Amino acid sequence: MQKGERTRQYILEQAAQVFSLRGYHATSFSDLIEATGLEKGGIYNHFGSKDQLALAAFDYSIEMVRQRSREILVNQPNTLDRLRGVVEVFRSLIDWPILPGGCPVLNTAVEADDTHPALRERAQQAMSEWHSYIARTVHKGVERHEIRAGVDGDALGTFLLSTLEGAVMMSKLYGDSVHMERAATFMLTYLDTLAYEEEN
Repeated sequence: MQKGERTRQYILEQAAQVFSLRGYHATSFSDLIEATGLEKGGIYNHFGSKDQLALAAFDYSIEMVRQRSREILVNQPNTLDRLRGVVEVFRSLIDWPILPGGCPVLNTAVEADDTHPALRERAQQAMSEWHSYIARTVHKGVERHEIRAGVDGDALGTFLLSTLEGAVMMSKLYGDSVHMERAATFMLTYLDTLAYEEEN
């Protein structure tokens, strides 16, 4: 990695931390200068505006979540275990945070709802990725007789993601991981009920 690439990567790493803690609107360029130790021009050499940097920092944050997801999901032996793995990914965001502010999708979705269309679209894409993964996994599980017939993958995706993102929010709000632990325990117990059973 050349010097310019290293500097760009460093800016992204620091900006992702700042945006995670302060949010897009509350983060000033002065905050970014303080976090990176670079002059304004040094940041502008790599990112033309705060908007560009925010979008790139979000992409960087999501790639970190994807990497964590791959680490947890890659060796799961069957489709039901992959769904359990999704629960573990979200639990890890509380037990072993990627960013200090919590889940980047949740934070961005809440903050950019009606105020920053480009960030909102990025958050939608990231959430849709999770939703599609869950729906595909359920479909494959039914085909492979690992998940019982009739399970609606789209509905499960909504239920699973809403529960887990809500648990991330509550755990951050109260500074107490018990909310994630309760949600994870409930979801893992529920997922057990989806297992395929041979008919007698």
